[in-house]
Amino acid sequence: MSLLTADLLRRLEQFQLLAARRAKSSAKGERRSRARGQSVEFADYRNYVPGDDFRYLDWNLYGRLERLFLKLYEEERELPVTVFLDASESMNFGEPRKFDFARQAAAAVGYVALCGFDRVTVTAFPEALGEGAVRGALRSVRGRKSAIQFFRDLSQVTAQGTANLNEALRRGALAARQAGVAVVLSDFLDPAGYEAGLTALVGRGFQVSAVQILAPEEVNPGVFGDLRLVDAETGHEQEVTFGRYRLSIYQQTVGNFCQKLREFCQSRGINFFTATSDTRLEQLLLKQLREAEVWG
Repeated sequence: MSLLTADLLRRLEQFQLLAARRAKSSAKGERRSRARGQSVEFADYRNYVPGDDFRYLDWNLYGRLERLFLKLYEEERELPVTVFLDASESMNFGEPRKFDFARQAAAAVGYVALCGFDRVTVTAFPEALGEGAVRGALRSVRGRKSAIQFFRDLSQVTAQGTANLNEALRRGALAARQAGVAVVLSDFLDPAGYEAGLTALVGRGFQVSAVQILAPEEVNPGVFGDLRLVDAETGHEQEVTFGRYRLSIYQQTVGNFCQKLREFCQSRGINFFTATSDTRLEQLLLKQLREAEVWG
């Protein structure tokens, strides 16, 4: 499938991820950091010590104070961007599928980062048999010239298996060499919850955005009567009677779950967004994320 249209790509090229924290990566890029290097952005002075490069001495200051000072400049570093992509079997649900929407959102975040010369890693969870090479290629992608292959690799990732959201986020937080921007794309419908995983990312120092993706049928079911429900990930079956009079109770339950997730994120400084899989992608990318200053 074609993940993003040419028109949307052109519009995304105008954006850059907005990092509230300065980049700490050791690799050079185009982000201001606390490291001192040889860019054109002046940062500070320090006393000269034998062995320093004479080219960076401030002779004007020496003329006034008769002391030698070295000019320091801000080093430009890349921003590590990690996209956590829920690729569990439950993401295959919906029309259109939740996973298709999530994959498109991952492609968009990755493209904006690549255009900004940042380093992109897509972590799809759970592990999937036969996709090791493809998923491995989605780690530490750099440069705008890598975008086409990035899209190809991402389009080959499939949704299968049972996810452990907390474990995937916790492992990702621990494995990261430097904290940067983290974007979590999931329905967050994990029986074990999401609190521990999101807390691990925040505790590691990531700037986190959580995007909850639900199917239209999950928000507003259109099937009623005596039903046999099958858990897509565990295969567990349960028979229920779902009448129209229960619709409002169901919608209230879903609304309460989403509101609890929103409040949890807001209390920990996490950007929270929600969308159904039939939402126009531009609504999420060009409106919600832009208004929240995830990029601009």
